[in-house]
Amino acid sequence: MKKTALLYMLLIAAFLAYAARHAYVNSAGEGSFRSEELRGELGENYVMVTFLSGIEYWKSCLKGFEDAAEALNVSIEYRGATQYDAREQITVLEQIIAKKPAGIAISAIDPSSLTGVIDKAVDAGIPVVVFDSGAPGSKAYSFLGTDNYAAGATAADQMAELLGGQGKVAVITLPSQQNHDERTRGFRDTIEKRHPDIKVVAVEDDKGDAMAAKELTKSLLKRYPDLAGVFVTEAAGGKGAGEAAKELKREEKLRVIAFDTDKDTLDMIREGSISAAIAQGTWNMGYWSLQYLFHLHHDLTIPSPAASGDVSPLPVGVDTGISVVTPENVDDYYAK
Repeated sequence: MKKTALLYMLLIAAFLAYAARHAYVNSAGEGSFRSEELRGELGENYVMVTFLSGIEYWKSCLKGFEDAAEALNVSIEYRGATQYDAREQITVLEQIIAKKPAGIAISAIDPSSLTGVIDKAVDAGIPVVVFDSGAPGSKAYSFLGTDNYAAGATAADQMAELLGGQGKVAVITLPSQQNHDERTRGFRDTIEKRHPDIKVVAVEDDKGDAMAAKELTKSLLKRYPDLAGVFVTEAAGGKGAGEAAKELKREEKLRVIAFDTDKDTLDMIREGSISAAIAQGTWNMGYWSLQYLFHLHHDLTIPSPAASGDVSPLPVGVDTGISVVTPENVDDYYAK
């Protein structure tokens, strides 16, 4: 009888020890978070900030941000400069900081202009990550976006394939914006190093305007009648260059490589006035920006945002990836 009672006592003690350990593992995490920890609190609001806020390009970024918000049970807000204007974006960001949101994801129109106000947000205890267009001198915790130098290099290789490795080409871009400068540099460096029979004859500024890009392309064709290709580093300009190529009356086709995958660009690839486009991982930018901000806000990173030291609580740079859109795969890129 005593042996039976002792056996029951041992079994009960073992069960209690197991239950206690199970509760500890759930509370401490042991390398994973409880599911309820990855749920937001009432009134927890995160803000995405862009520029030229009405353009189609941001829709996929915002969709990723929205999908993460739904998964995390938090609210979001979308704000931005309506024009290509750094001062307007600074004003918008100042207004957001005053409301003390749980976190801010921003695409910086100009790194030098935005650094001060980004730092102001971080100093006020508001987590900030930068996506798409970076601000490397700021206190933002992470940059999530395209490796733009590599994207430019990919465009150069694609252009070389289209031209059979020889010919004159031009670049239409937005100078002084970091992501576009890197695309241009990657394109020019790769042409010089890997495709010596192709020459970059001009780099022009279209100010992000389709009509300006169209006129620039026509002007380039007058200056260089044998121009074989144009690489455009931004979406609006790609459409403008494609329209110029469509209207061109000559036997040799002008090859246009654009950037991004708005519907107009995809339609022009399908019809042949744009030869290819570089597609960015825009949904990834939005989704993981919010995930990172959530982890910072809830102090779920190791080390925590408040910890002193040289180790960042987040990956400092995240390459969200690219792919090449061609007439052969263009149908895969239309919104489903």
